[in-house]
This record gives sequence, structure tokens and C-alpha cells, in this order.
Amino acid sequence: MLTQLQVRDLAIVSQLELECAAGMTALTGETGAGKSILIDALSLALGDKAEVGMIRAGSERAEIIATFDLSASSEAQNWLLAQEFADDEPECVLRRVIVREGRSRAYINGRAATGSQLRELGNLLVDIHGQHAHQSLLRPIAQRDLLDAYGDHLPLASAVAGAFREFHKIDQQLKELEAAAVERASRLELLRFQVQELDALGMTAPEIEALDQEQRRLSHLGRLQETVARVLQLLTETEPSLEDHLRGATADIAELAVIDAALSASRELLETATIHVGEAAASLRHYLDGLDLDSAALAAVEMRLAQVHDLGRKYRVFPVQLPEALASRRAELTALELADVTLGDLHAARDSAWQQFLTLAQQLSAARAVTAERLTATVTAAMQQLGMAGGRFAVDIEPLALERANGGGLERLNFLVSANPGQPLQSLIKVASGGELSRISLGIQVATAECGRIPTLVFDEVDVGIGGGVAEIVGRLLRRLGAARQVLCVTHLPQVAAQAHWQLRVRKETIDGHTYTRIEPLNETARIDEIARMLGGTEITVRTRDHASEMLNWRR
Repeated sequence: MLTQLQVRDLAIVSQLELECAAGMTALTGETGAGKSILIDALSLALGDKAEVGMIRAGSERAEIIATFDLSASSEAQNWLLAQEFADDEPECVLRRVIVREGRSRAYINGRAATGSQLRELGNLLVDIHGQHAHQSLLRPIAQRDLLDAYGDHLPLASAVAGAFREFHKIDQQLKELEAAAVERASRLELLRFQVQELDALGMTAPEIEALDQEQRRLSHLGRLQETVARVLQLLTETEPSLEDHLRGATADIAELAVIDAALSASRELLETATIHVGEAAASLRHYLDGLDLDSAALAAVEMRLAQVHDLGRKYRVFPVQLPEALASRRAELTALELADVTLGDLHAARDSAWQQFLTLAQQLSAARAVTAERLTATVTAAMQQLGMAGGRFAVDIEPLALERANGGGLERLNFLVSANPGQPLQSLIKVASGGELSRISLGIQVATAECGRIPTLVFDEVDVGIGGGVAEIVGRLLRRLGAARQVLCVTHLPQVAAQAHWQLRVRKETIDGHTYTRIEPLNETARIDEIARMLGGTEITVRTRDHASEMLNWRR
């Protein structure tokens, strides 16, 4: 349960610390004092979207810290362990920081967290019922989700949705493949021709590069022969040749090296140069002997190379990429030739996925039917308590044709109500009276909240539109919830506030031209004053105080 809420620089709240206890706690105060801001702060700590405009004027950042005792929430503890946020203590601290410049930050037990992680954990800790919660109940999907939560069918509903997604994915693949079958024949013919043409080339990328190199060599044979012959003559075949000059120089330096040993290194270099010149001449002579001025060979290479370049232009790739183009077309050809096998496999997979979905959806339909009867009885009984004697509630389950089945299952759900005796059941969305809709909504919320596992329930002015004896009954219902779970209730009704185990007063004050929100726990005497204010407005009389005292004494 929530044990502490700290708020700093949020809206008109400068600094606030709220201690929370078990049972039902009522938050009361004048309109605009900041009661709902506390709920907004808690929502932010639980991962709601943050806006810069929520930061208090004159401040650069707002901060909210919510502390929870997880002793009775094994699901939340397991989530923390799975996400590696767990500490040794059965306590969890959520922190949210909103800044004017930059992105807001979130922390779980001091470790950085994402907004989605806050929301996941928050869904296990707190259930917030806003004053306009009935609006969401008008949506069929929200009604379906509420029924599933009430009957603890959410895991099965999730499995049904997952099975339908898998079926839909396979079905789409199958439709795309079948649509492509119209063009398959012509594409197969084209690919077979292209693979045959490219395969006939029979060359790898290195071989294409080698062919290009050979063409350049053959086309320059005359120049190669002339230049090599001239260099060879210079090295060894003139009188005297370069090799003769080096031998003479080596002999001269060798004689002098006997006189001065410092010339020994030079002598060795000259000897080495003489040897290298001789080896170079031998290599050039061998190269020259191997040159073949066969014009037929050049013609054959150029013809082959022209074929390679023509194919490159045809397939719009560089010549060395032709083998890659062959491989890609061969792979596509194989895939298309196997398409009949793939189609068969997909048909079988789609049938299997549909059967899996159908089996799970039928289980969910049966479970929903049982739960609908239980919810019908519970909400109908709550309506009698909430001043709608003779009113009825029902869950209409309309089976869908199989071709209209979806991730939500095999049926459409609709909440039906009759607010007065003798009136037919109508869709909840057709209920004319806002007060009746608010009471029915509250009855549904209380009925479903009693069966939930979330430890903390927040009701933010859900009692709008009701009063008198009905308001007292609402207070009793909320107090009854507080016996098993923590309930925080923002209310303007004294009948509801009087039923609370604890009461906190929120008030607004102005100091030095700045507006601040204060919150204070009330003892019994202060509660009498606050209840009297809620009963009588600004003027509190002895009679209103006595009435307030009587209301508190009759709590049950």
C-alpha cells in the first residue's frame, strides 16, 4: 500500500508530504484547494505523461516521490525481482522528476527507469478511478477488459489476443504469396532465362579481373617488348654496359679498401648492385623471350571481355558484380520454384494457428459467460443500495460470426442497465441521467474493485452527482472496501467523508503574494469542524456541528 507521498513544486504545491495509512482515507477541502493535484502527483509517480506546464511557476523542476509497502503485494515484488529493481526491504520508492529543459526522469528504488516500467509497476500497485471514469465504461472494449479483470481472465484474454495475432500474420503472408502467384509464371520464365545467360558466362569475379588484366597486357605487347629490350641492352649488351661499369668500379674500390678499411662498406654495396643488375637482366631476358605477339589471342580476349561488359550493362552492374547478380537471381528462382511447397506449408500453419485461436477463444467465451452472471448479480445489488430500487444491470454477450472474430475473442460485450422498475434494459451509453450514470459507474467500480488484487484504490470525486442517503451508502461501500484494501477518496460530500477511517484536509493559502497548498491530518475535533463546514458552508452553527458529530458517531 501507499505509505508516503512527497510533492515539490507541482502546480500550486510548493512542498508537501502526505503520510498514508491502511483503511479508507478521505481528502477534503474547498474547491480549488489542490485535492486532485495530489492524485495527479501520484499518477505522475506511476508513469503518467508529464508536461512542463505542471511545474510550479518560478521553479525549474518538480519532483514527486511515492513510497509503497509491498508486504502484501507478491506480484509487485516478483516484478521488481524480474526487472532487477528489488531491494532487501519490502518497500518500493518511485521517484519522478520533471524539468523545464530536457526530458523528465524516473527512478525505481533509486535506479533509473523508463516510463513504461513505471506504468507496468504502477498497474500492480494503484488503481485510480477518476470522476469521469464512467466515460471509459461507455466503450465496449473497456467493458470487455473490465469483465475480464473481474473474472481474472486477463491471462487467457492475452493468450487469445496473441493467438489471433499469429493467425493474422500467417494469413497475411499467405494472401501476399497467393496474390503474387499471378505474376509468378512470367517472373519464373524471365529468371530462368537470366540465370541461364549469366551461368553461361562461367566466370568468377577474380577471373573477370584477371581477364581485364590480360587484355591490358596483350594490347600493349609492342611497347612492352620495345622498352624491355632497350633496358636490357643498357644493362648488359652495350660496350661497355652498365654491368661492366659496375664491375670496374667494384674492382677499383676493392684495391683502395686494402689501404683504407673505411671503403669496405662501399665495396660491398657495389658488389651487391652488380649482382642485382645481373639478376634484373636475366629476368628481363626471360620475360622478353616469353612475350608472344599473337594477335589472335588478343582478339579472343577482347571478344570475351566485350561479352562481360555487355552483360554488365544489361544487368546494370559492374562486370565484377555479375556473379553476385547470378547468385541473387538463382536464389529468387529457387524460392519461386518452391512456392508451391511454401503455399502448402502456410495453409497448414494458418489452419493450425486458427484452431489454436479458436480453442482458446472458446475457453474465454465460456469463462466470460459465467463471470457475466456473477457481475450482473453484484452490480444489480449495488444499484439497489445506491438509490435505484428496482434497477437492473446485465452483461449482454453477442456471439460474432467466425469471419468477424478478432483479438478480443468470439463475442461483443455490452453493459445494459435499467435504472427504474418497468424500464427495459438499455445500453449503458443510452442512460440519459448523468447522476444515474455516475451511480451505476460507481456501483460497477466498487463491485469490480472488491475482487481485484491491487492493494491501493483511489477514488477522485467519483461521487459527483449524488447526495443525501445515497451519498451515505457510497461512503459505507468505500469504507467496506477500506477494511480489506487501502482506499484514498477525494470528496466534497460530508456523508462520504464521515465514513472514512482517516481524514485529511487540503487547504489553499496566500503568503506574500504566492499561493500554497497545505495538507493536515484531522483529529476527531477537527473532523467535526471540517464535516460541519462541508454541511453548512462558510457559516458553521451549533446545529451543523452537532450534525457532523452525529454523522461521525454513526460510522459503520
